Amino acid sequence: MNAMKGFQGTAQYVASKELMNAVNIAAALQKPLLLKGEPGTGKTMLAQAVADAMELPLMIWNVKSTTKAQDGLYVYDVVQRLYDSQFGTHGVDDIARYIKLGKLGEAFSSEKQVVLLIDEIDKADLEFPNDLLWELDQMEFYIPETKETIRAKQRPIVIITSNAEKELPDAFLRRCVFHYIEFPEQEQMEEILRVHFGNLDERLVKQALAAFYWVRELREIEKKPSTSELVDWLRALMAGGVDPKRIAKEIPFAGVLLKKDKDLRTLARNRR
Repeated sequence: MNAMKGFQGTAQYVASKELMNAVNIAAALQKPLLLKGEPGTGKTMLAQAVADAMELPLMIWNVKSTTKAQDGLYVYDVVQRLYDSQFGTHGVDDIARYIKLGKLGEAFSSEKQVVLLIDEIDKADLEFPNDLLWELDQMEFYIPETKETIRAKQRPIVIITSNAEKELPDAFLRRCVFHYIEFPEQEQMEEILRVHFGNLDERLVKQALAAFYWVRELREIEKKPSTSELVDWLRALMAGGVDPKRIAKEIPFAGVLLKKDKDLRTLARNRR
């Protein structure tokens, strides 16, 4: 990072020392940073924080179950070309007009260095990561329709996230700097909340955090509440004018924290 002073987090993103080190090592080695961790640990937000800290544009490639590696490189709109040819549209012979770059292609073509987030790579099929090995290694790809090679003008800073829904191929893992984001301890979570809210009632924060971590530790909870649920819950508590003493005995607005019927029933059986 501009060989940089190093990423130190931002006013909006509280990063652990280990995470800051991982970001800076990946940047120094010019390798993708692969982040794993349960949902709500700030993996996606890290890319925005890095872009903000370095004053670089952020490009996001949201991966879905149907996403193919080719989608991130380019798409040849052969249907539009066929349509244009039927109506005698001028320039139909210029195939380049029908080539649209994907997010990786846009990042390579950018005159300015960018931060590229490949979000939730584990949602795609097993071959998806391997299909990107050459492009991420060599920072280039070939478009056979136009016989053109797209090379990165400025090597993007690549951040890849995974919720560990499936294992990624070893060949892909070898090309990344890996970091697992642990769920924040209570002290760090308090810092995160103060970033979101600024001044908070000290008693409310202490009771809410104690209740939140108690819920997360209940054995039978299937979908543990994450940071985003905690932030929403705290907003609900403040909006409802809930007395902190009440939180020591029960969990008001439990449906903000827990999103499954089974988990709500589990909570009901385990009164504080």
